[in-house]
This record gives sequence, C-alpha cells and structure tokens, in this order.
Amino acid sequence: MSATVGQKAPDFILMNQEKHPVNLESLKGKNVVLLFFPAAFTSTCTKEMCQTRDELSFYNGMNAEVFGVSVDMPFTLAKYKADNNLNFPMLSDFNKEAITAYGCAYDTWILGLKGVAKRASFVIDKDGIIRFAQILDNASDYPDFDGIKKTLEGLK
Repeated sequence: MSATVGQKAPDFILMNQEKHPVNLESLKGKNVVLLFFPAAFTSTCTKEMCQTRDELSFYNGMNAEVFGVSVDMPFTLAKYKADNNLNFPMLSDFNKEAITAYGCAYDTWILGLKGVAKRASFVIDKDGIIRFAQILDNASDYPDFDGIKKTLEGLK
C-alpha cells in the first residue's frame, strides 16, 4: 500500500543523524518534504541530496522542512551529511517502518538486498495531508523537483 495524494500522511518517529527523534506529527504547521533515497554515498542519491542542499533557500521560503530518509544507520547518515555539507536533516528508517508505511520499499534491490528505500518524494502540507507523491521503481531515476516546487508554491 502506498501513501497517496489527499490522504493523511503516515506518522513516524525516526532518528536523525544526531540520534534525536523526529516525529512527523510535531511538524504540523509547516510543510514537509520527504526525500526517500536508497543509500548514502551512492551517485544518484548524492546528486539528489546535493541539489536539495543548493536549493534549500527555496524550500525555506515555502515554509517547508526538508528531510532525507534512508534505511542507513544514523552514524552513516551523520558522516554522509558532513561529507556533503548537507544543510537539512537526514533521517534513519533503519527499522523500515516509514518506507513500509509510505509504500516505497524495494522487495529486493541490487545484490539481493531487501527492504531498501525506493527513491520517492512526498510533499505534506501544514495540516498533515499529502499533496505530492512520487515513487520511482528505478533507483537511477531522478525526482520530479519541478513538481515538488510547484506543489509547494500552490500551498502558499
């Protein structure tokens, strides 16, 4: 089952790269952009996160909190964030609860790895409703950043 546009976003509590819990429910009143990605330190994921870093002022201007989400451990995400000078939080879904709730988990990924996040993006409005959802089956495909931005502009 996938999280779809128009439905209430599934809540979660995930650890950020500093090992502090982040609860989606506590972010009400702000727009939220969730960028699920398969794995830290891989080429397309790094390109996606660095583009987001470079465009963070746009998201800030849209009253949006941006989060990168993968099944990597918080320790790995801390190193990934530091190495790439990322200016937004990374969330660890090591237990695969969010990727399951949002319907963006690979059954089997490369090398037979199971339960890895698909590249997916969600925009959640200040009331907790999903306004944009994209789940990509091919890990080398790139998110629809224009769609994400247009959705956020429409929420102003």
